[in-house]
Amino acid sequence: MVIHIQYQKMSTSESMSSRLIKKLERLGKKYNWIIKANVLFKIENDKAGEDKICEIELSAPGPRLFAKSKSNDFEKSMAETVDDLKRQLEKRQEVFARH
Repeated sequence: MVIHIQYQKMSTSESMSSRLIKKLERLGKKYNWIIKANVLFKIENDKAGEDKICEIELSAPGPRLFAKSKSNDFEKSMAETVDDLKRQLEKRQEVFARH
């Protein structure tokens, strides 16, 4: 799986990138049909304080999988986004198993 990480309106973080790569590689081992992951970390102005956003788009057979999460911490946003993708991948795996 090829992983592309972008940072928008913020500086790059090697520690955050390495944690995300580990999580995505675990998904890639379990679901070896994932082709590519496009990740975007960005900061938006939000009065509620939930200004840290993580978006992940996975390329796989069938429609692309997408998840987005907002939080006050990038770690939370990343974890929520990856969990959402896990649920989507499990559903896609069930469809594959039926055919």
